[in-house]
Amino acid sequence: MPAFLQMSPGLIIWTLVNFTIFALIIAKFAWKPMISAIQAREQAINDNIKGAEAANAEAAAMLKESKEKIHAAQQEMMDIVKEGREQAESILRRAGEEAELVKQQKLAEAQREIDRQKDDAIAQLRAEVTSLVIGATEKLIGSKLDSEDHKRIIESSVNELSKN
Repeated sequence: MPAFLQMSPGLIIWTLVNFTIFALIIAKFAWKPMISAIQAREQAINDNIKGAEAANAEAAAMLKESKEKIHAAQQEMMDIVKEGREQAESILRRAGEEAELVKQQKLAEAQREIDRQKDDAIAQLRAEVTSLVIGATEKLIGSKLDSEDHKRIIESSVNELSKN
């Protein structure tokens, strides 16, 4: 059998004594600092986990708040666009109404002008017809009539022309 596999009772006893002394020294001087270091490390890890969870919750809350703000801004933008569209439609409608009013006024003004020119033309035509009738009457009758006769003849002639 090889030498390292042989068991010597003295070596075993001294190994146990050395191990016991080492364990007692460790228990007396190093055990408490090791336990407190392990507990401190465990506490630091737990604090880091809690801090990460708090930061995660805060980030989630900020994300939610940002989404709400974005949604509110989009809604406000849509409201502004809708209001602008309504204002544009209102302006167009008013412009159309004003254009229609101006058109009606121009048409009425043109109709009045046409009526005035027609009346002027009729008056001018009557005057010419009157002078022609007077001239023709004088030639037919051979003498001048007084103003009452002129008026009566003219009126009857004009009335006949108006009927025609």
